[in-house]
Amino acid sequence: MAQAAPSADIAVAQVAPLSGVLASTGQQMVLGGKIYFDWVNDNGGIHGAHIKHIVVDDAYKVDETVRLTREVLANPAVVALFGYAGTANVSKLLSDGVLDSGGAPLVAPYTGGEALRTPFNPYIFHVRAGYLDETEHMVHQVATLGMTRIAVMYQNDAFGKAGLAGVEAAVARRKMKLVVAASYERNTDEVQDAVKQIHAADPQAIIMISVNRSTAAFAAKYRALGGGAQLYNISVVDPAELVKLAGIKAVHGLGISQVVPYPYGANKPVVREYQALMQKYAPGQALSYTSFEEFLGAKVLVEGLRRAGPAPTRSKLVKALESMENFDLGGTRVQYSPTNRIGSRFVEVTVIGGSGKLLR
Repeated sequence: MAQAAPSADIAVAQVAPLSGVLASTGQQMVLGGKIYFDWVNDNGGIHGAHIKHIVVDDAYKVDETVRLTREVLANPAVVALFGYAGTANVSKLLSDGVLDSGGAPLVAPYTGGEALRTPFNPYIFHVRAGYLDETEHMVHQVATLGMTRIAVMYQNDAFGKAGLAGVEAAVARRKMKLVVAASYERNTDEVQDAVKQIHAADPQAIIMISVNRSTAAFAAKYRALGGGAQLYNISVVDPAELVKLAGIKAVHGLGISQVVPYPYGANKPVVREYQALMQKYAPGQALSYTSFEEFLGAKVLVEGLRRAGPAPTRSKLVKALESMENFDLGGTRVQYSPTNRIGSRFVEVTVIGGSGKLLR
């Protein structure tokens, strides 16, 4: 007896910030997934089925993330959620029970918030290290350089507070205290008050838990006041965007923690694969950490779909993803299990060089 043909499409939904303050990041996130899904579709799909990549814009607004996610999960053809942005946004999906009731895995959210990792949630599969890992790494580097006066500039929401808590914990482990922690409001780049508070405290290093526009605004205003501290930010910022917004003079030397391997070299098979598919499916688009991170996420999702077999369901996909106990993406690995959803804890710090390019 002939086997029934699998359905024509496997629907994957991505709710991403394509407008608003995180628009450039959201566009890179979508691009990283798209080039891999396009390649998979051009090479026979998954068990003969093509991936249908559904993308909707939440403008980085929490209520929109919730509304749109409920909407896409109401479509039974959607088997997975992919590449969301925002600690507060995904936290609200958890607190409102949207992921639990939907039963679909969310793969590769672009956030390292600890609230999304602890307590354990079975539906979120992280590809990146968390903000606690990133802030520990940065504070370790600052302390190794002999700096003791550390300030934090953070976004006043779940994302910023998650990063602030990480810095505070890392500083406390070294028997130190922050000289000041100053916030700015989400979805704005109004950082003047934070600049004044931090400049007045005269720190040696400033760790920013902020997105592109607010980071650029802070760096430009702080340097214009004559501030000379070493600047750092966590992995959610795009160096090319910072240079464009603030100018190289303001962000030269800024350190950025990274949670995926360096995408501009050619020392790993997966980096070469990413570069080749960017060239093929997005010619003229710049390489970036953000698109590379979601490219890795797309590879994780596709492997899960392969393991789930023809006509995958949401529950089959969750089981398939958690079976990826030591999966090689091409020189970098992810590890999941029935009790672990944190695929990687890789962190390294890069620096914006004099030409605007990232240096390792």
